[in-house]
Amino acid sequence: MRIGLLTEGGYPYATGESRLWCDRLVRGLAPHEFDLYALSRTAREEAGGHVVLPPHVRRVRTAPLWAPEDDGRTHGRRDRRRFAGHFRSLAHGICAEPDAPGPDATGFAAPGGVLPGALPQAAEDFAEGLYGLAELARERGGLHAALRSELAVRTLESACRAPGVRRGVSAATVPDYLTFVDQLERALRPLSLDWYGDDALGAADLCHAASGGSAALPGLLAKRFFGTPLLVTEYGVQLRAHYLSAGDAPLSAPVRALLAAFQGRLAAEVYRQAALLTPGNTHARRWQERCGADRARIRTVYPGMESARFTEVGEDEESGDPATLVWVGRVEPAKDLIALLHAFAEVRKAQPEVRLRIIAAPVREPGAETYLAHCRSLAAQLFPDEAAGAHDVGENPVTFEEIGGPEAPTLADAYAAGAVVVLSSVVEGFPISLVEAMFCARATVSTDVGAVVEVIGGTGLVVPPRNPRALADSCLALLRDPERRYRLGAAARARALELFTVEQNIAAFRGIYLELLSRSPVRRRAADGIPFGHPAESHVPGILAGRPVSAAGRAGDPDA
Repeated sequence: MRIGLLTEGGYPYATGESRLWCDRLVRGLAPHEFDLYALSRTAREEAGGHVVLPPHVRRVRTAPLWAPEDDGRTHGRRDRRRFAGHFRSLAHGICAEPDAPGPDATGFAAPGGVLPGALPQAAEDFAEGLYGLAELARERGGLHAALRSELAVRTLESACRAPGVRRGVSAATVPDYLTFVDQLERALRPLSLDWYGDDALGAADLCHAASGGSAALPGLLAKRFFGTPLLVTEYGVQLRAHYLSAGDAPLSAPVRALLAAFQGRLAAEVYRQAALLTPGNTHARRWQERCGADRARIRTVYPGMESARFTEVGEDEESGDPATLVWVGRVEPAKDLIALLHAFAEVRKAQPEVRLRIIAAPVREPGAETYLAHCRSLAAQLFPDEAAGAHDVGENPVTFEEIGGPEAPTLADAYAAGAVVVLSSVVEGFPISLVEAMFCARATVSTDVGAVVEVIGGTGLVVPPRNPRALADSCLALLRDPERRYRLGAAARARALELFTVEQNIAAFRGIYLELLSRSPVRRRAADGIPFGHPAESHVPGILAGRPVSAAGRAGDPDA
């Protein structure tokens, strides 16, 4: 089987878990061929080169989303009319209320709303515009100039001023239109790629998008042009990420409303067209269902993580200081280290001998250094250095360390440092650090965010987010009860080994690939010299070739 693996800002370039799970999947499914189609977000990703790939990866094709891709193509009058019609449909689909009826031939809203089982008019307009633009780009060249033209801006302005638009959209001004058109051109660049030929995505038996959003766009077009089935895996829901990041960007409220509407429409269309959706947890599954995904085509597949590196710590019952709390992760505001420090202050009042070790991954994200400095300053205020005697050097009960440093050279060493691992986040998708702690047989105290409850499954303590008092009480409960810590840690390790290993992840996708291929017609012949490259049923010789065959009777028999 030939798989077209679609990624954005991850494999085979970027580091991190998003790259690792794709790499494990590709290496674990060696009998299949893989073609990698990567959308890169920054020049630095490509400059660093990609990982060493196994021999069954046939090729890697990369398209940048960070640099303008103007092919110099300008459209003639007829093509401009085509573009205007398709872009008008797309803009109406973005701007209209989710279930608003679309305009009829007279330009006014059609009465009656949406028929049962029918696609809402605004969503239908969005899909018509999206695929129309894709077909225009495939036939006549890229859309860079057209999407940034005055025609596009005027069309968007008309859609924003039409009756029944979304709240906040009607307040957009000319600078907002220009900003959104620029953002939209970047998001729609996959429409103009040269990936949609018989020697590219047309040769794939299955397209597997490693995330939703822009990464799934080439898969949508492969299904449109070639009928290739699309599988979409989301371990972090792209639509949710766009909603969370919209407030941090220096954009006006109307632009944020337009971007959110576009991403929502795109997610709904991806979910509608995908042959199967594989969210990484129930939290992501609920987001997909909220966007209209069919429950019958959703199957949860937990991420696969390497457990072998944590085996030594997990099987060592004596490891871990019983008077030490450990936090491991990336330093960012969503992790709410401020609440953790205030909770630790309450813990210290009850048990002064307890220590807190904050062990962070190397800081790379913009703004992380500022947040880390703020946390260090707060820790110095809450916990002055203490000394055992008048001539001893004072020490702080809170230490800030880095993975790879002398005290925690590996992740396993970080989790081995204490008997209780704490997760204090206010926003979390799939809690990777929590699973790693479970592999290490650690008792955990976590906040109830994202997929935490689903992952922990009763093998740790869970408290509400932004509640330092509850966090402190749960930590004290485990620090005072060694037997309970051991029972919870052993149960956590058993659960993690059952659900979250690489082996279970690869086995799940191996079955899914075969299942999806079994439902799809064979569109290309097996290579010469390979017997049984495709099953015999896929080619019926003679007068039956190319005609449907019914199990109830002969092909082409009207009475069958």
